Amino acid sequence: MPSVPASEFQKNFGEWHEKMHQAPIEITKYGRPTAYLVSAEMFHQLWERFRVSLPAGALSESEVSQIMEARVETDAPYNLDDISEIDESDEPLLKR
Repeated sequence: MPSVPASEFQKNFGEWHEKMHQAPIEITKYGRPTAYLVSAEMFHQLWERFRVSLPAGALSESEVSQIMEARVETDAPYNLDDISEIDESDEPLLKR
């Protein structure tokens, strides 16, 4: 992925604007990434796949009820008893 200092990006916006159609452009300030320039097409693809995750405790009773009532059509039926218990002391793999 091409990388460019913010000052260079400002001076030569047109050049970097053309390059972003080939790959995202990493824009840095003091040597650290601060922004990325992507084409409109790539942005829309990323936005379509964007999902927000939240802890189960943040769900309303209605949302939990809807989840509990949901059914998944499969050849091998399952229920919540098939899912092993998770120890709450386990650290999540990814922290945000």
